[in-house]
Amino acid sequence: MTSKQEFFQLFQSRIHILDGAMGTMIQGHKLTEDDYRGHRFANYDHAIKGNNDLLNLTKPEIIQGIHEQFLAAGADIIETNTFNANRVSMADYHMEDLSYEMNKVGAEIARKAADKFSKQTPNKPRYVAGSLGPTTKLASMSPDVSNPGFRAITFDDLHKAFKEQAEGLLDGGADLLLIETITDTLNCKAAIYAILEIGDERGIDIPIMISGTITDNSGRTLSGQTVEAFWNSVAHADPVSVGLNCALGAELMRPFLKNLSDVATCAVSSHPNAGLPNEMGEYDESPEYMATVVGEFAESGLVNIVGGCCGTTPDHIEAIATEATKFEPRRLQEALVNE
Repeated sequence: MTSKQEFFQLFQSRIHILDGAMGTMIQGHKLTEDDYRGHRFANYDHAIKGNNDLLNLTKPEIIQGIHEQFLAAGADIIETNTFNANRVSMADYHMEDLSYEMNKVGAEIARKAADKFSKQTPNKPRYVAGSLGPTTKLASMSPDVSNPGFRAITFDDLHKAFKEQAEGLLDGGADLLLIETITDTLNCKAAIYAILEIGDERGIDIPIMISGTITDNSGRTLSGQTVEAFWNSVAHADPVSVGLNCALGAELMRPFLKNLSDVATCAVSSHPNAGLPNEMGEYDESPEYMATVVGEFAESGLVNIVGGCCGTTPDHIEAIATEATKFEPRRLQEALVNE
């Protein structure tokens, strides 16, 4: 495994490119219920169309193909197709017991694709980030407005779910673990605790990427934290990067990314949506427009890692890579590092 210090140096050497939207690319295949089921789940008792993480097991060739499209577009880091592959989210499909397998196989698929491209470009190694999404339940907020003290899940249950997921990702060959689309920092802390615990048990220092989500122009996460407060809440994890993704398009994300860049003592990442969803739930920002906005992030010295979230395709990633890599990566401020 590439060490945390090596990733720190890599992210200081040049701007690295993260991939785009796995979900958007899967939607483009217009898969049916039978496609999701495959042979293994042909007689499964519950509807499973939309369970994209299951495709690691039933349509691995599609997932690998998507990874390879993003790698060909210039991605240095690809995310595993495991955003929802945890027991909490899989309960919606009655597939909790498949969580570890989905993560291990998902990492193996991404590893195979990354290694294929690393061999083609030895001077540009490709890396696999194991994706851990926020789950479908929040630890610090109630889903019931009439009962604000209620919690749909406990910290301990989240810790167990994230630990199982992280173990699968590491066993499948992930280089880093990316805790992303964080709306509730307590959920993130459960994931951090799980990863650090695995590191202690295995005697390794696991590189962690952390990416929060600002839900609107208030500049706060869903659980109410400002960007600065969010950073202060997760800095103890000693991540190799911290960033923002999803919810907002690149243009709306900029002021909050600037705030994060001003305080973070590690690399900073950004993978925004291709704008805000339209009335049909689709994303309209062109690769050229998005590349211009994200390129300005790079030109202003705000980022070390850039990519895309919802609605971003290989064309978006290629355009972003072309523009962003013209510039030097964000430099850590000595005053911050030494505090």
